Amino acid sequence: MKFTRSLGLAALAAAVLTACGGSSNDVSPGPIVDSSIPNARGTLVANPPPVLTAFTAAEYTAALNASASGRSLLQLAGTPKCGINFHYMEYNTVGGANEATNATGGIMVPTGTDAACTGQRPVLLYAHGTTIDRNYNIASPANSEAGLVAAMYAAQGFIVVAPNYAGYDASRLTYHPYLNAEQQSNDMVDAMRAAKRAFPNIAANASDKLVISGYSQGGHVAMATAKAIQERYSSEFKVTALGGMSGPYAMTNTLQTVFAGGVNAGATIFSPLIFTSWQKAYGNLYSATSDVYEAPFATGIETLLPSTTLNTTTVFTTGRLPTRLFATGALVTQDPALNALFASGIGTPNLIKQSYRQAVLSNPSHPVFTAAAKNDLTGWTPTRPVAMCMGAADPTVFASNTSVAATEFGKRGVSALVSVFNVEDAATVGPQVAAGFQAAKAATAADPNAPGASPAEKVVQAYHGGLVPPFCNAVIRGYFQQVIASNR
Repeated sequence: MKFTRSLGLAALAAAVLTACGGSSNDVSPGPIVDSSIPNARGTLVANPPPVLTAFTAAEYTAALNASASGRSLLQLAGTPKCGINFHYMEYNTVGGANEATNATGGIMVPTGTDAACTGQRPVLLYAHGTTIDRNYNIASPANSEAGLVAAMYAAQGFIVVAPNYAGYDASRLTYHPYLNAEQQSNDMVDAMRAAKRAFPNIAANASDKLVISGYSQGGHVAMATAKAIQERYSSEFKVTALGGMSGPYAMTNTLQTVFAGGVNAGATIFSPLIFTSWQKAYGNLYSATSDVYEAPFATGIETLLPSTTLNTTTVFTTGRLPTRLFATGALVTQDPALNALFASGIGTPNLIKQSYRQAVLSNPSHPVFTAAAKNDLTGWTPTRPVAMCMGAADPTVFASNTSVAATEFGKRGVSALVSVFNVEDAATVGPQVAAGFQAAKAATAADPNAPGASPAEKVVQAYHGGLVPPFCNAVIRGYFQQVIASNR
């Protein structure tokens, strides 16, 4: 559920590539084909996966120091101890209806002589946030999220495995199984299987420590993956710890809020991604897209996103999607900031028909809620340490997702395994992180180039996609390092 890319991270990605003579655009070598390799789940199409680019620790440090955004990231992530080889892999997996398909992703391998970079290294299986860019490739350091993950983890000694997901980059799947917990966990497991096959051929010396994390949509994917490994793949993998960040874990609660009028930021992008994904998997959300969507938007909406041509600006400016979800009926709260947010999602032109909205609201067993329940992640009982990091004022993925999940885990008697971090709260993240986050908000509010008509609006627009990610990643990395050191 993250579709807004931080301008700072985008600048960082450009700086990193420029420092090594590369392009600031995401690059992919395209499909790697070897017909002699079976297409079973988790098999690599080419082994070893090729290297897209490589940095020494000194080169990466210089690249980060070349921009203000890079220097800010250095303050949170620390000076790189390791160089990084960025590998691009293609592997076999399944789609939302269990159809055979392929997907691609990246493997970041630490290099160098520092003690943090040698010997057996922990593995981070990372799930990225929402993007509508069909060409998305986290294997490239030109990708803003890849730059953050590389600086935060790979440059500090973690081997990183990061899939692009089915439906992106060179995947043959014509849609993306968005927030489909079963498919996306299968995709992540298959990426990990493929990476393990590659490790001996790319000098990736992995330890038995496997940590799983992801931001926004990736927070949901990461938790779904930890759950799936515990319940279905425990003979193959053992999870050391889970670190979800700003994930929509409580899907039922979230959709109840949204359909009641509590429209989150970005809802008209998320809704067709969710409905198309669940319709492909379950086949019963609607008989025709015109049942759900207003006439100007119903035709072609199932193939609209992700796109090779549209971005989060042009999808609106070209009239392919409206900014309003419902025509009437904002949810009234006691929080003026939320009132303004919710009201901005109400009006015309709108995306979802009032008739469909009422059908959902009037039927607790509506297929929308049945599908949400299948993809809700609050009803399992973790057996390994779990951390959840978020920002309390998140307008895109409401903080209630984290609180509901923590409460439900507590009811199952595993509160001792669960840690909740709120970047707004020094009591949970420490005074240094909390103060840094407040300073970042203040800088955004005062930035004349930041999107938004007022200081408050600038912060709202940057909150989920730009402000929270680096701080939550810093917190989660520290958590992982503590759990690994404790040998739990």
